Amino acid sequence: MARVVVDVMPKPEILDPQGQAVANALPRLGFDGITTVRQGKHFELEVADDVDDATLAKIAETFLANPVIEDWVVRRVEA
Repeated sequence: MARVVVDVMPKPEILDPQGQAVANALPRLGFDGITTVRQGKHFELEVADDVDDATLAKIAETFLANPVIEDWVVRRVEA
């Protein structure tokens, strides 16, 4: 088995109201110096060793991310 991580983030030109809400709340909670927050999604998949990178990319593009408004990175990590 292999572990695969898919990180999905809003594209830079897309507004991120959740990230803005976090960024606005941090100073009120005493955390200063944070200027920007972008909120995304993090997926961890356990896959069979024979699942190829093209299949993983297709899963990310068609199911885990919305390619119109999100970018994603697929990477294999040590289990």
